Amino acid sequence: MRAVLGLGANLGDPLTALRTAVDALGLLPHTAVTAVSSVYQTAPVGYADQPDFYNIVVTVETALTPHALLGGCFGIEAALGRVRTFRNAPRVVDIDLLLYEGYCEKTEELTVPHPRMMERAFVLVPLAELFPEGEALGVPFENVFSPDVRRIGEL
Repeated sequence: MRAVLGLGANLGDPLTALRTAVDALGLLPHTAVTAVSSVYQTAPVGYADQPDFYNIVVTVETALTPHALLGGCFGIEAALGRVRTFRNAPRVVDIDLLLYEGYCEKTEELTVPHPRMMERAFVLVPLAELFPEGEALGVPFENVFSPDVRRIGEL
């Protein structure tokens, strides 16, 4: 199955954290990274007193279930030093499961499609880079332009 993940980082060396996280995703069982967007720099959302974020969107091909993939993402975050303190806090790395092909769920532990992805230019801009037709895994989205989301290059 195909899945789309959103990654962000703003502590330490964010570009290295993103590279390491992408490499680690490819090491999950029966999972291959199939595409990586450019890196985009954005101001933080919610809690503003922190450094800018670096964001990417990644597609993977996986035999993992959505819950197993999410567990793998949490493991990668922990291995890279993420500590969950409060919502929208600064972080070494954040990996969100945005979409999973043919799958919808809304529970306490997992909501797919991601509940706030359509509100976040830092997700929609790199998503549109990978899916310029405005539809990702059967889910339509608005192809937005935002001057607040600055492309800074490749990972």
